[in-house]
Amino acid sequence: MRRGGAFELALLLAATHPRAAAQAEAAKVEEVAVDDGDDSRTFTSPEDGWFDVSGFLDKKFGFLPVVLPITEPAVGFGAAVGLAFISSPLGDAKAGHGRPDLTMVGGLGTENGSRGLFAGDIRFWLDDRLKTIAGAVDASVNLDFHGLGDDDALDDDPLRYTLRPLGGMVQAHCRLGDSNAWAGLGYSFASMSVRFDAPAGTTGRPDFEKEEELAALTPTLSYDSRDNFFTPNEGGFYGLDVGLFGPALGGDDTFQRVSLTALHYTPIGPQLFLGLRANVAAAFGDAPFYLNPFVALRGVPVMRYQGEEVVLLESEVRWQCWERFSVLGFVGAGMTWNDFERLDSTQQVVAGGTGFRYELARDYGIHAGLDVAFSRDTTAVYLQIGSAWMRP
Repeated sequence: MRRGGAFELALLLAATHPRAAAQAEAAKVEEVAVDDGDDSRTFTSPEDGWFDVSGFLDKKFGFLPVVLPITEPAVGFGAAVGLAFISSPLGDAKAGHGRPDLTMVGGLGTENGSRGLFAGDIRFWLDDRLKTIAGAVDASVNLDFHGLGDDDALDDDPLRYTLRPLGGMVQAHCRLGDSNAWAGLGYSFASMSVRFDAPAGTTGRPDFEKEEELAALTPTLSYDSRDNFFTPNEGGFYGLDVGLFGPALGGDDTFQRVSLTALHYTPIGPQLFLGLRANVAAAFGDAPFYLNPFVALRGVPVMRYQGEEVVLLESEVRWQCWERFSVLGFVGAGMTWNDFERLDSTQQVVAGGTGFRYELARDYGIHAGLDVAFSRDTTAVYLQIGSAWMRP
């Protein structure tokens, strides 16, 4: 399910190797590490002597253990733990080409009781002309429902609910000629359970408890000219995603989801980089409330502002101020509503903040750091590895 709120929260990316294969690869990693002689050079850049994990990621069967704090306001503090496998450095690949294969398996838990297991794989085939994405998730996520659009009854007194997705997705994207344009088609299926804590009869409450199956065909079109997959400095990503849900595909309900995304990066000085992001999304038909689009901005709790239609704009400026360190500032605004013609139940929110980055793996273009973001609802801290707007 493309960008369904619970799947985003559960880090749904795509499928995985079998556990036995992962364990075998991990064992090979250990053997390589033992035979390496001087491991200190693995984490030091020969170029400038700074800490750098490129050498570690360059190893055959090399993997990156990942322990990431979760600070998302919607679920509270927690952690995601897993293993990330990266196949090769970017080298001198031209913009939009030469992406590494990525595989990740892991689990997460947060202080509000949310938990989950996830796995994903992004892989390139046929001399970088075919991209496959596959994934699976099994999670239980506790969230608050504030209504769709402006809802006076739920705005300050939301309803707590638990969302339990179990499912997966597969996608294939084909490069159009030798260009940076891609056309894709995917399929997703999930068994979804929803349970509200509020008693039956509560104003604005959807079904107290419901189980349903969701299935979708997802055609996509995209253009990707980013100079780097992880932390772009130049180029852009522009994508159209359509989700077609229905009984003919194995689901219970008929509805559609459409999302148009634009990410653009450009240098505006020797060490100064500007990023711009825009997104328009809409749901049509009998869409479950949790699959309606929402405002996704740093500093805004996930799924806090939902509507049948959503539009958002965000900008970010990053200054590579000293050696491997950079600082950045960002600001964005989003709006939701429930009727294209009349703009019923309109909500708006503005968020912004600042952060810093360290160039963690120069060969891969991976910058990592912290963002502090503010909105009228909360102040939040985010650990970022790569761009906050990363797209596969």
